[in-house]
Amino acid sequence: MNENETRSKDELSFRENMQNATGNVLSSFDKKRNLIGFWILGLCNNFAYVIMLSAAHDILKEQEKGAEVHHNETTTTEPVDEHYMQCNEISTGAILLADILPTLIIKLTAPFYIHHISYRVRVAIVVLFNLSSFLLVGFSVGIWMSILGVVCASICGGLGEVTYMSLSAFFDRNVISTYSSGTGGAGVFGALSYAGLTSAGLSPRNTLFVMTIIPVTMAISYFGILKSLITSLLDDSKEVSTKIDLSLKDRFRLLRPLLKYMIPLILVYFAEYFINQGLMEILYFNNVSWSISEQYRWYQVDYQLGVFISRSSVNFFEVKRLWVLPIIQFINLGILLTQVFYRYIPSIAIIFVIIFFEGLLGGAAFVNTFYQISKEIRAEYREYSLGAATIADSFGISVAGAVSIPSHNHICSLHLKVM
Repeated sequence: MNENETRSKDELSFRENMQNATGNVLSSFDKKRNLIGFWILGLCNNFAYVIMLSAAHDILKEQEKGAEVHHNETTTTEPVDEHYMQCNEISTGAILLADILPTLIIKLTAPFYIHHISYRVRVAIVVLFNLSSFLLVGFSVGIWMSILGVVCASICGGLGEVTYMSLSAFFDRNVISTYSSGTGGAGVFGALSYAGLTSAGLSPRNTLFVMTIIPVTMAISYFGILKSLITSLLDDSKEVSTKIDLSLKDRFRLLRPLLKYMIPLILVYFAEYFINQGLMEILYFNNVSWSISEQYRWYQVDYQLGVFISRSSVNFFEVKRLWVLPIIQFINLGILLTQVFYRYIPSIAIIFVIIFFEGLLGGAAFVNTFYQISKEIRAEYREYSLGAATIADSFGISVAGAVSIPSHNHICSLHLKVM
């Protein structure tokens, strides 16, 4: 038996003993606390990311005009020429790239160094960047400051997802379901709260200041709600960190078997975010009472509702054939792309149905991917694999953001006038 095989058996024995010990000590109430704690962590971790995408249209519009967008300006139907589309000079794909590229960099590199940092420190960093994102955009005096705030939200989201997905390996598998549900909840409550508060009369800036309660809630959830012997040991024991460590060679080797999970997720998210950031803001209708800005916001709410439902569904409906999901998502992309050019869908209600379905597919791809990893990857590799696989959705989103900017500009240049 070689050294690597011996180490793998030792690691597996260690993990099983720790998980069994925790299961024996924790009461039913404590286990429920852990499920709730992970739900809240998912909610808070994705909240800033969702808010930045929901606010993307207003952020760009405000900075381009050099003044804050007031409620009475964004809730009045803009006069439009039926023969033209109206476009921002910069696609919201620009905000998407600022919101995802730092996440992508973190997820690409974190699996090779993150194990040297305790979970407690990681969570503290996530909370700090979460708070900074809302404050920077809220106090923004220019596009550069808004983008910096979006970057902070991206760092928070990326580091948080790697941290919490890796941490889930030491808990009951169902925390993956509750964490995923929480991230879906972030979409609904984030988009809905932003759209609702701004429609009710609160300015985009003041809405962001209200959202500073989110990082506080995240800190309370991790340090106050989660209850696990393993969490405590992972934070405090150098011995534990050493025993579960993998060599650099092992970490690269373990990426290959993850591709069958990651590639479908990449494709689903590419199609999904090309729709959201390249097409959604020009899928408006001129003959409805909502302004273009309001239509964009409520499209986001509709999409996030679909994501929330499907990310909460894995315990009721499990998808094992992950490759089916990108095929259907690309069909959605084709329908909405042709709608931009030909305007053949007669009602905005039909667009809402398609966007809702798009959200269902995206959420299902996310939760089922990580759920399958938690079931099929060997216990001693599970912590690393769950963290490493988080790169898939971010990679798909990043490519979509890069493609959506020139695509948006090209579409607008064909027969559009700039707002």
